[in-house]
Amino acid sequence: MSNPALSRNVKYGLGLGILYLLLGTPMARDWLEATMSRHMLVQMPLLVILGIIACRLLPVHWQNAVLAGVGGSVPCVVVALFASSYWMLPRALDAALTDPLAEVGKFLSLPLLVGFPLVLAWRRLTLIGRGFVWTNFISMLAVLGWLYIVAPVRVCNSYLVNDQEHAGWYMVIGSILLFVWWLATLFIGSGVGPNKPGGNGSGTTLA
Repeated sequence: MSNPALSRNVKYGLGLGILYLLLGTPMARDWLEATMSRHMLVQMPLLVILGIIACRLLPVHWQNAVLAGVGGSVPCVVVALFASSYWMLPRALDAALTDPLAEVGKFLSLPLLVGFPLVLAWRRLTLIGRGFVWTNFISMLAVLGWLYIVAPVRVCNSYLVNDQEHAGWYMVIGSILLFVWWLATLFIGSGVGPNKPGGNGSGTTLA
């Protein structure tokens, strides 16, 4: 292959595919889905990250073509928000554990409907748009975590109350850390964290 960048991306893509398949093995799924914390805060984010990396491996003109084909950045953000919100619901977690089709849907939708469209949209979002995405995600994480902590009964049939409470605390702590990190990137502006869009509203990285 003559193009070094393309050759490198193909190798990364193969590695990404192998990691994706490993996450789908029964052993990995059993371990990651054994607790609510690992299910929601390790497995699901990993699937989203795989989608993010997969999109970033595509040439920019391919990304632009897909973005134009789906109608721009707003539909991408809306799809990502709805898909990510759905998989935070207790009923969705239960379904993923008991229904093979729901499990397959989780493995397909989190990379393709959350990670992938977020990268497509991110390059076109203004600072306000990116702030909307971050604040929406952080607040959703914090509120859901709080609900898991204070709920007197199991909201997810597949996990015990103490497991649910642990997951809730992790989500609240994670939301606070994410909020602090996001604020720091706004003031420091050193390229760490969300890439600040330029005057034309374009950027290059998701985070």
